[in-house]
Amino acid sequence: MIINKRSISCLVLALFTIVTISSPAECATTKKKAKAPVKSSSSRAQIAAASANPYLGAIVVDVATGKTIFEDNADKPGYPASMVKLMDLLIILDQIKKGALTLEDKITINAETALVGGSQVYLKQGEVFSVNDLLYAMIIQSANDAATALAIHIAGSKEGFIQLMNAKAAELGMKSTKFGSVHGLPPSSGNTPDVTTARDMSILCMELVKRPEALRYTSTTFRVFRQNPLFEMRSHNYLIGSLNGCDGLKTGYFRLAGFSISATAIRNDRRVIAVVMGSNDRKVRDAKAGELITSAFMNLPPLPPPKPVVTNIVQTVTVPERDKKDQNKGKGSNKKTRMALYAGLLVIGVAVVVRFFRLSSITRH
Repeated sequence: MIINKRSISCLVLALFTIVTISSPAECATTKKKAKAPVKSSSSRAQIAAASANPYLGAIVVDVATGKTIFEDNADKPGYPASMVKLMDLLIILDQIKKGALTLEDKITINAETALVGGSQVYLKQGEVFSVNDLLYAMIIQSANDAATALAIHIAGSKEGFIQLMNAKAAELGMKSTKFGSVHGLPPSSGNTPDVTTARDMSILCMELVKRPEALRYTSTTFRVFRQNPLFEMRSHNYLIGSLNGCDGLKTGYFRLAGFSISATAIRNDRRVIAVVMGSNDRKVRDAKAGELITSAFMNLPPLPPPKPVVTNIVQTVTVPERDKKDQNKGKGSNKKTRMALYAGLLVIGVAVVVRFFRLSSITRH
């Protein structure tokens, strides 16, 4: 093939023309690709990151006395993420205690519930599950769709349930807590995130561990949710089974919130609660929580001796007024009997003396 100068010139011109024409299209494609992440992120509210190394804040509490054993930035606000579901659990157990709900009640899944993302058990519109099944899904799998289904069933809407959550937080004295969701997912555009502190979460946990039924859910690490197709649930709390005495409670995570955990353990009839908020690393979070709990058990002060029971005081206080009157009446009767006895003896004595003098006068005459 013979290539002359003219052919080379034509070839160069053709290449230049192709590059010039194709460049705007490639730039446009590049811009479209660049915009895609921005478009997807715009569905979420813009919130600041709240995590640190080893954690944002932490606290350990002795359940028996309510005293704080350890704290470090315990009042620093952070995002609880899925630890929000512990408040869901408390409210639902309250409803059951009041008789407004039972574990056997059936819940039909609606379209709103089926669209919830994140960690889930993939509920479908029209499916029916018991309250008990959904509670296990909410705690073990940390299922956002299960939490949503329960919230709507109880309060009629997610917004109505959030009001119950914030009212309960205020009742418990969780002064730095504000709930904005029923599941703990990052807030959508226009909404506010769930905010709490390690100290406030410890208050919530203190209330939950008073209920053995709560620990039944938080201590379960495996359960089958659905048989067909098979869906098995496994706990995200890796301290259960690896930390002596650990039987709860709940983990939480999304990227800007970091890794958090509310953990509890019992040893020799003493229970402690540790909350670690906003760690940059899951393994660091778990290691710190385990370390804080172990250290707390080693340094737990002895419980104060029980106050002695003073039985005499109790008897005096608890005697009914009627019994007191009967006792006083009895005392009065005894006194009258003694007075009558004394009077009788006196009369007999006088009679003996008089008789003696009479006999004496007869003898003289």
